[in-house]
Amino acid sequence: MPGKKAPYGLYAARKLKRKRLKFRWSQREFKVRMLQLKRKADPLEGAPMARGIVLEKVGVESRQPNSALRKCVRVQLVKNGKIVTAFVPLDGGITYIDEHDEVIIEGIGGPKGKSLGDIPGVRYKIVKVNGVSLKAIWLGKKQKPVR
Repeated sequence: MPGKKAPYGLYAARKLKRKRLKFRWSQREFKVRMLQLKRKADPLEGAPMARGIVLEKVGVESRQPNSALRKCVRVQLVKNGKIVTAFVPLDGGITYIDEHDEVIIEGIGGPKGKSLGDIPGVRYKIVKVNGVSLKAIWLGKKQKPVR
């Protein structure tokens, strides 16, 4: 019987498990998950949301075939000082955000934690401004507090 085959028989389970594990380390998704590389590179450090201070307003050009300036802000996170770009949702939502405002950001919901739609390199979106929901301010239900 030429070539090495998988072990089989009554006491082969341990060997089969070890062989499968050795093979799985060659798979990229498995390696990234086991070494927790996403968490190490993640500015939010595994948290669902993070608080930050707005540094500046920026317009990010959308990818082909669309053509637009997507309104975004540069945010410096309070907990680790990292700077990320966050998308401002809602029509005219950027008007309710000023520099030095305190905002809460969360993941934008793209595939596997990446960017969504036609906005390149933007992984986060604004949820709250100065402790008040951006949607509530936009709908006119609440006033934005001045800090």
